[in-house]
Order: sequence, then structure tokens, then C-alpha cells
Amino acid sequence: MMWGYDGSGWGPWLGMGFGMILFWGLIIAGGIALVRYIGSARDRRESDGSGGRPGAEHVLADRFARGEIDEDEYRTRRELLREGR
Repeated sequence: MMWGYDGSGWGPWLGMGFGMILFWGLIIAGGIALVRYIGSARDRRESDGSGGRPGAEHVLADRFARGEIDEDEYRTRRELLREGR
């Protein structure tokens, strides 16, 4: 008498092996996708000017507020900046 032998052979063992490979593959792929998503979100935040660096219009307004440029020059440069978008 063979204890616990149901005659199914290697099938269940192969299924578990492939299942484990699939499981770890999905875990690794999910980790890579998460790292890429976080990295791209940081790149988008830095490229749109909100990553700590002031935008061109903000710098221009600061210069006007400090009196470095007059009102005509401020308006002219602001319009040039807005046309370039």
C-alpha cells in the first residue's frame, strides 16, 4: 500500500513551481512599476516649475516689486513670456 499516493504524478508539483515563479514575477514587476511611477512623478513635478524653483513670471514679479524694473518693462516682458507658452 502506498500512503498518500493518488496517482497524479508530477502535475501538482509543476503547477506549484510555475505558480511560485508567476507570483514572484508579479511581485518584482509591481516593485519596478512603483519605482518608475514615483520617479516619473518627481520628474513631472520638477519640470513644471513647482519643484521648489520659481517660475519666470514669479521672478519677473519679484524684480518689479524690488524696483529693479519699471512698469513698462514688466508688462512688456510678461507679455513676451505669455506669448512663448
